[in-house]
Amino acid sequence: MVETSSYALRLAGVKINKLAVALSLLGITVLISRTANLIQAPMTAKFIDYGKVDLNFDVLGYLRIIIVASSFGTILGILLFPTLVNLWGRVISKFEIAGSLPKLISSVTIGQLINTRHYIQKPSFRLSGFRYLGIPKRFILLNVLVTAIYTVGVISSLYAARLVPELSTSASQSSGLINGMATILLTIFIDPQIGLITDKACNNAVYKEKLGKIYLLLMISRFFGTLLAQFLLIPAAYFISFAIKIF
Repeated sequence: MVETSSYALRLAGVKINKLAVALSLLGITVLISRTANLIQAPMTAKFIDYGKVDLNFDVLGYLRIIIVASSFGTILGILLFPTLVNLWGRVISKFEIAGSLPKLISSVTIGQLINTRHYIQKPSFRLSGFRYLGIPKRFILLNVLVTAIYTVGVISSLYAARLVPELSTSASQSSGLINGMATILLTIFIDPQIGLITDKACNNAVYKEKLGKIYLLLMISRFFGTLLAQFLLIPAAYFISFAIKIF
């Protein structure tokens, strides 16, 4: 959900012509995401430890539940997208006045938090609105694939530790074998394209109106990526198991 909400931050920046400020705040979403991963990682690793003690413990089933949770988180991000755009727009404006994140955070009052309810907006979906966005299908499919690989990166390494208990430490530290491929694809194909799309919106009023739908389409593709991750989990785990035996 946190990664998905970064699209809302970009759109809010474009809407109020403060994209540079918005991009500077992307670190907040990264910080929240990494903090969540720090909490999740040891909790997930416990499933592998339980599996070592109890051979009948359904490790794979619990790992699949985690992937299902990521799917629900993406859906939640999609539903909250209009609301997050409104909230991020307000945060960007306040950040310009405060001048720094510590001052921005310290200036928040209870009354302001209560007033956030006025920024809540119901999402609306019209399939006809996605027909003429000019986004290549291969780009959408690539975004699905990259999301799927990222989703199973750490989880597949933990399951690989279950498959090869004699090399469990090596396996649990080998998520980079999977995430590395996703990082290459993201850096070369996804991020530059998103940057071009956003830049077009900044310089073209017509394209700016389409940007929200384009981001929504990308978020939907991320959801399908989490579904694809269910099918990639076991192959990715076996790939890691094979790779660490070679190295």
